[in-house]
Amino acid sequence: MSEHQITNGKGFTGRHMLFIMLSFFGIIISVNMTMAWYASSSWSGLVVKNAYVASQEFNKKAQAMRAMATSGVSGEFALQDGLIVYGLRDRGGSPAAADEVTAHFRRPVGDQEDFVIRLRKRPDGHFEARHRVLSGDWIVEVISKNEGVTVMHEALRINTAGFVQ
Repeated sequence: MSEHQITNGKGFTGRHMLFIMLSFFGIIISVNMTMAWYASSSWSGLVVKNAYVASQEFNKKAQAMRAMATSGVSGEFALQDGLIVYGLRDRGGSPAAADEVTAHFRRPVGDQEDFVIRLRKRPDGHFEARHRVLSGDWIVEVISKNEGVTVMHEALRINTAGFVQ
């Protein structure tokens, strides 16, 4: 055999490299498209209606939340047999002054079952409303006001699985 022997095997060619590159990027693109489809079909992505307006209001809301935290007012939420009850207490444990309480029930994902309900004031200072709440996870945002001024604003995450409605 001489030094300049020619072999019949083609070895690794440009076509092999092209096939490897197309396979590699094809897999990446198909995985990304699958993940994008799952993301867009399972969550609306909507956190706020207008992100710019929400960002402009952030400092004002943060200051109001700090003022509420230092006021000593606390709320107590209960849900039993379709009855929503909310108690509002001041630092001393007495019923806090409030004339309006609304509860915003939101699902963590999606907004098809969301609802807002206004609670009526009872003689003992608690607020209540009767409403059927479907089983599952909820974020309940309770806003209490007295003469139009927000006294308490809190968000609670609850799970109603197992509750009788």
